[in-house]
Amino acid sequence: MIIGCWTAADSLLATLAPLGLAAATETALVVDAENNGPRYPSPGSLAALVEAGPRRVDLSPQRTGLAVLRNGGIELDAALGVIEALGEGWPHVVVRLGSSGGQPGRLAERWPVIPVVPLLPLEYGEVVSPPFVAQSTGLSPTVGSAAAVALPAPSRRTVAGLLSGRAVPGSRWVRAWRRAWDVAW
Repeated sequence: MIIGCWTAADSLLATLAPLGLAAATETALVVDAENNGPRYPSPGSLAALVEAGPRRVDLSPQRTGLAVLRNGGIELDAALGVIEALGEGWPHVVVRLGSSGGQPGRLAERWPVIPVVPLLPLEYGEVVSPPFVAQSTGLSPTVGSAAAVALPAPSRRTVAGLLSGRAVPGSRWVRAWRRAWDVAW
């Protein structure tokens, strides 16, 4: 299953959200589709896979858990075929769409896309149609019924673990992401 993860106007949340979504399932690969995205810890890159072609070992998980493939400087359109090939062998592929470039409407025609919205006061927040994942910030008192999934604030341990490429056992934030796999995006 391939699913996109897009975050409105928050680059830190855009970095963490796909990792949390992927860590909430037994085995998943996060693929960074934004060519100027974060430098995730990763032995290879999407750009290198597109250039050399994926090997058999790249096309399916070699172990359970969280795996990450940084972008390496390639545009999404040039990598679509490789991402589709990865989706055939991996049980879950989370495509990080980042926080730039507006809402990813055309990609929603190819894969389901989960919008992740930081809860900000109305005058600062991004308007996103339901369903969406709502990230608590402490600045807005309620999530409302439109959010399909409501996330608590992540702990420092969760943030540090995910940014270093590790799943974080016992994380409330990662557990809250599990519900996202059951929503019809």
